[in-house]
Amino acid sequence: MKDLFMAFAASAAFACAATPFVKRWAEKVKAIDVPKDNRRVHKKPTPLLGGLAIYFACLMSILLFVPLDEKVLGILAGATMIVICGYFDDIKPLSPKTKFAVQIIAAIIAIYCGVRIDRFTNPLYFIYKAKWIELGIFAYPITLLWIVGLTNAFNLIDGLDGLAAGVSAISSVTLLTVAMLVGPEQPYIIMTAILAGSTLGFLPYNFNPAKIFMGDTGALFLGYMLSVISVMGVLKSATALSILVPIFAMGLPIFDTLFAMIRRFASGKSMVEADKGHLHHRLLAKGYSQKKAVLTLYSVSAILGVGAIALVETKLKTAYILVFVVFLLASMGVKYLGLLDAGKGKNKLDV
Repeated sequence: MKDLFMAFAASAAFACAATPFVKRWAEKVKAIDVPKDNRRVHKKPTPLLGGLAIYFACLMSILLFVPLDEKVLGILAGATMIVICGYFDDIKPLSPKTKFAVQIIAAIIAIYCGVRIDRFTNPLYFIYKAKWIELGIFAYPITLLWIVGLTNAFNLIDGLDGLAAGVSAISSVTLLTVAMLVGPEQPYIIMTAILAGSTLGFLPYNFNPAKIFMGDTGALFLGYMLSVISVMGVLKSATALSILVPIFAMGLPIFDTLFAMIRRFASGKSMVEADKGHLHHRLLAKGYSQKKAVLTLYSVSAILGVGAIALVETKLKTAYILVFVVFLLASMGVKYLGLLDAGKGKNKLDV
């Protein structure tokens, strides 16, 4: 616990100390987000590249507190590729194809170094009497989809001051708590604490009104790190519904991305075409202020996090009841916010 706390505190301190320097660098290289369209909710130009502070804090803390085996080095190599891509994208936007290609390569590096979802516990054990579902050759494409999907999911929710940073911190703390309960390898518990600390160290500069944005540099990095850490932690545990634990822990970006894909497909739009139908946009359209919308989404993420922890601690039948309750509440939220609407008519998303 002492090492865990020291790693957490060090990463938070590194991120907090590095952010002002990153802000000045962003202004120097003109990595500035100018509110030039109606999707942006901030009113004045704001520096990007805040993710560099989070990355620096994570890197320094991992080098100090985590033994460097092949898997850790593979994760760091992939993360560095993601950050470099995000850095150049924040200065001058890259094409979606370029970013997607870099994400795939980063995921392949991690997979090659041993970060794989080889199997997960059977959630239908009462029907099919096998404790584990072995993925075999399908482990590679499924892990690739998981890493790339989550990398982009956290990028999609980065639309309000402090939203992506706060949700990432909540997800990290949730995964850390679950990891301590199920007991994966110690290095990955420490890495989760480091990620939580670095994100919280950056958050004071990013919460409304934000002095700096994390940009794609930070959002893509956080999504990538959370995806690989969840693979090395809870997805390898013997928890009855282990496959659902990280889905709950990172539920907000996962569900928001899923609804965005359904919404865009139904309206005939490209999957990479931006819109104003995300959770935070819908809350703003309902009259929420930025702070209230962000705090509301923090609360939802925290509730899902508690649900993830509960899945670890409850018996199978109780876990199914919990999943049903969450599904019911999520359905009510979808209807209230109109998350599957195409953004036309009464939602007034473009006002």
